[in-house]
Amino acid sequence: MKKRYTQITSINPKVGRNINRAIILNAIREKQPVSRTKISEITGLNKSTVSNIVTSLLGEELVREEVAKNSDVGRNPIDLSIKRKRNFTGAVYVDSVDTTLAIVDIDGTVMSKKTVKTEASEAKTFIPGCLDTLKQMHLSYQNHPLKNIGISVAGIVDSAHSKVVYSSNLGWKDLDIGSIVQEHNPEVDLLTIENDAKASALAELILGKHKIASSNLIFLSIGPGIGAGIVVDNHILSGSSHAAGEYGHMTLVEGGEECTCGNKGCWEVYACDRATLRYYSHFDQGSHNGIGIDALADLALAGDKNAVDAFRKSGEYIGLGIASIIRTIDPQNIVIGGSIVKVWSLIYPVIMDTVYRRGFFGEQRNTVILPTSLTDNPALLGAAALSIRRIFTDYRITL
Repeated sequence: MKKRYTQITSINPKVGRNINRAIILNAIREKQPVSRTKISEITGLNKSTVSNIVTSLLGEELVREEVAKNSDVGRNPIDLSIKRKRNFTGAVYVDSVDTTLAIVDIDGTVMSKKTVKTEASEAKTFIPGCLDTLKQMHLSYQNHPLKNIGISVAGIVDSAHSKVVYSSNLGWKDLDIGSIVQEHNPEVDLLTIENDAKASALAELILGKHKIASSNLIFLSIGPGIGAGIVVDNHILSGSSHAAGEYGHMTLVEGGEECTCGNKGCWEVYACDRATLRYYSHFDQGSHNGIGIDALADLALAGDKNAVDAFRKSGEYIGLGIASIIRTIDPQNIVIGGSIVKVWSLIYPVIMDTVYRRGFFGEQRNTVILPTSLTDNPALLGAAALSIRRIFTDYRITL
């Protein structure tokens, strides 16, 4: 007799409704404009459930209705889309030199932005000052308090406890940002803090224009250093000590050049922006001392051979690091962000040539390597995405 396996799961009706609400809200976000009937078809939820939850979402002003245009049926159906200019979040990206503040709409649109000088040594006054500035920026759009704020930081972050564990560039160690915010800005209901690369990965997944169907990706942030955000089943991988994704400090060249972390031969020593500038200085024999990475990218795009060669050399090392990632994790998508994306047409062939030789071993692989599709600063949008994700919740289905 064939065995029969059954699994009985009981679920609180309120929890079940919240899951259905999240499924429907994400369906609207991903397929907008979309009708109630279509939502029922793609989610598998019955029409009455969809109708009841949509009525609630309309009351919360999270979605809006509009008459569908160019319909072939006799009566134009009513389509649903996410309602803009009603649900804002504050975003803060703290970098070693500058901190960027923004008011961001629910769809990822940056409504306003301001850059201030980072005062890392005065964190206990600097952070509340940033939030006060955000509140003033928010008043241009709404009179009620700004309750949702996301912060991304270049460093190791314990997001569960709203704490920066360690940031070498900022000089922060065990900085309890959550307590600082609660003391000075008690009106903030939702504060989310995350590492900048991890936040960028989330932003690419939920706000990016690549429309990545997979729920698994790695976001490589290439700047003064190299960081990575790893997303598995739509969740950011943190690690037991909150340091998951520190690929920049994996050893690429045994006994190589010394890294700022104290080790030798780290990947970021050979593939970050500082490495690219170092290569250019060597090729150019110092005639353009002090040039920045964005200006160097412009030179490369204008055909400057030394600039092109510098980026291509970095591209080869980027490919070597990616090959190691592919061999260990085998991700479906790798997205690269940073100024280096400006010269994507120059470095992509070099990256892929190295990856094919060192990572694929002649085997068929499905890993797709893409430049970030985020038009604004990925780490800034990542800060916003931390709060936006909470609105849509972590429940999601593949459509």
